[in-house]
Amino acid sequence: MMRAWILPMLLVLCGGAVATGPAFNGNSGTAAALLLAFLVLAGVHSPLVFPKPIGAREAQRRSAVDGRPVVFWRPGCKYCIRLRIRLGRDARRLHWVDIWRDPAAAAAVRAANNGSETVPTIVVAGRPHTNPHPEWVRGQLPPAV
Repeated sequence: MMRAWILPMLLVLCGGAVATGPAFNGNSGTAAALLLAFLVLAGVHSPLVFPKPIGAREAQRRSAVDGRPVVFWRPGCKYCIRLRIRLGRDARRLHWVDIWRDPAAAAAVRAANNGSETVPTIVVAGRPHTNPHPEWVRGQLPPAV
C-alpha cells in the first residue's frame, strides 16, 4: 500500500523544495506555479487516478461473469496513466488490478510476459495483451447496458 504512494510523496516534497527558492526571492507567482505543477504530477502518479483496484482472483471471477477485460497495472507507470487517461470514463468499465498490492497479480503478469512485470497487461477472454493501444482496449469492452 505505501509503495504506491512513494513517487507522489517524493513529487510533493520536491515541489515544495523547488518552490521555496522563488518564494524566498519574492516570486510568489512562480513558486505557486511550480508547486501546482508538482502537485498535478503527484496526483497523476497516485493511485487516486485509477478506479479502486481489486485482487487478481476477484477480477478474473468478475471478468468471467461480465466479459469485461482485466487490467494489470502499477502506480507510477506512464503507460498505465496514458491508458487510463485515454480511456476516460470507459476506464471504469474495466477491472483494475494493482500488481504492487497483489502478489498473485504480479505473478500472472510475469507469466504472461516471460518473467517481466510489464504493465499495463490486459487480459481479454483469458488471453494477455501487453501495452495495447487504448482504442483497441475500448473496442474489447462489451456494449454498455
